[in-house]
Amino acid sequence: MNRKRVFVDDLPVFRWQALTWAITRQTRADAFIAFLTNNDISYPNDPFPNRLFVGAKRVISLSGKDTFQELYDAHCARPGFLVGYFGYDVKNELEALNSRNPDRLGFPNTHFVEPEWVIDFLENEVTVWGEGDVDALMQAISLTHPSDRRGSAVTTITCRVTPEEYQANVRQIQQHILAGDVYELNYCIEFFAEHVDIDPLTVYQALNERSPMPFSSFLKIGDRYVMGASPERFLKKEGLKILSQPIKGTIRRGKTPAEDARLRTELLSSEKERAENLMIVDLVRNDLARSAQTGSVRVDELFGIYGFQQVYQMISTVSATLRDTITWADAIRHAFPMGSMTGAPKIRAMELIDQLEVSRRGVYSGTIGFITPDGDFDFNVVIRTLLYDSQSQYASFSVGSAITYDADPKQEWEECLLKARAIREVLERSFQ
Repeated sequence: MNRKRVFVDDLPVFRWQALTWAITRQTRADAFIAFLTNNDISYPNDPFPNRLFVGAKRVISLSGKDTFQELYDAHCARPGFLVGYFGYDVKNELEALNSRNPDRLGFPNTHFVEPEWVIDFLENEVTVWGEGDVDALMQAISLTHPSDRRGSAVTTITCRVTPEEYQANVRQIQQHILAGDVYELNYCIEFFAEHVDIDPLTVYQALNERSPMPFSSFLKIGDRYVMGASPERFLKKEGLKILSQPIKGTIRRGKTPAEDARLRTELLSSEKERAENLMIVDLVRNDLARSAQTGSVRVDELFGIYGFQQVYQMISTVSATLRDTITWADAIRHAFPMGSMTGAPKIRAMELIDQLEVSRRGVYSGTIGFITPDGDFDFNVVIRTLLYDSQSQYASFSVGSAITYDADPKQEWEECLLKARAIREVLERSFQ
């Protein structure tokens, strides 16, 4: 790929122009776009870059039998940027597991491409990688105007479980904990809307304004879209260093500075939230140890409290040094799926998840990210994310929480509603 740097006057505006240009350009059935942004939010160990991937020079062929190795082999055969996602159901390749719930959205389990263009946005500078005419591309982007298509407001959003069913399942999980099957389980529920006409870009822009996050993502794969506002990193690799930053612990932001400070202190001092976070930190330490040099796994930060526009989150950071014999694909495989979305022990938790949940997770609670030509990578956790099939006009988003023995079923339901609020409000407002 050729590389060229260009200076622009108003980078935030230019970023949205570039994404609009990409959407108008990528209209074929096999069209591909991936836009990652940190919304200019600072984050420990750096958030996602502000980066746009456009087009598919090569779609990586995957059999669904050994996804990680096949992706690694394709990257070795032709090193370059790869971008895409691993869906949650890739777990079935790694363990003797299955997924019984219907696939209502039809996303492939995994999708990665080598893009035609990679565009980085940093301060007032744009860096473009590609093999075409960069000057022509920049001119086309600068002449792009916002789309006037707005779609329609979504008036009916339905949850697949009632509050009573949800709370009964929480109590059932607690019985499994009492029996020693698991000691924590991440239980998720789906909200959906049928026969809805939305404009994905408008919704994504509104979601970024309503809930700006450091691991935000927008994907277009043909007629299917991912619009994500994730606060969580799954796994990052730089050289031989890998790190994971699990989130467990959520509380709303206050309406006044005094209330905000009180809520922050309440989250930090919550024995329940700290216990949940510590359980997942231990699980992540074990996952990273499968790839790490002996003695290199460390907890860099425990119970860090970070504020976002809607919520405070409790975030911990775990890092390690990779063994020389471990490939970048092995490092992802050994940690997937992320413990913050399963519970522990991981395999038994995933078995129970499939028994108790009534929706297939698919892309949700998988991971979106990119691999560099050198084999470094950064991947988020797919949460706070809207999935949409524009052909069937089906929209879906899921939320969940970690259930422990001392969890209050009603409070867990309220936490799910809090996590669902941003997407619900974006969908329910009028775009006419």
